[in-house]
Amino acid sequence: MDPARRSGWLRHERGAAAVEYGLILPVMLLFVFGIIDIGRLMWTYTTLSRATEAAARCGAVDMNNCATVTQIKTRGVNEAWGLTIAPSAFTPTAAACGVHVVGTYSFVFAIPALMGASPLGTITLNATACYPIMNTPS
Repeated sequence: MDPARRSGWLRHERGAAAVEYGLILPVMLLFVFGIIDIGRLMWTYTTLSRATEAAARCGAVDMNNCATVTQIKTRGVNEAWGLTIAPSAFTPTAAACGVHVVGTYSFVFAIPALMGASPLGTITLNATACYPIMNTPS
């Protein structure tokens, strides 16, 4: 038998890898799921921005389908692909720049919600768009 093994100092390293893995795994999972959450946040903001811009453009250009505030809000909801969003999240107004639409969405992070702290993991996303009203030729 090896003298080092007989003395006992190698014998005490038998579960070190498992203990190290147990300490590092939660940190690594938090890191990975945090990256996924940030990706979800970026996708949601991009989708909200795109829906807000489409609603503003529709209100300024398409007088047949987006002549009323309700129709502009509906266009914003229809353009928010993959998001469950209420028409009240879009606020269209007439402004000096044309048709101004503000979109609001309450985003919930997955990690705090998994840990039971969903109010702490909520952020409000805001997107604004203004599109000039196109003059139709007479």
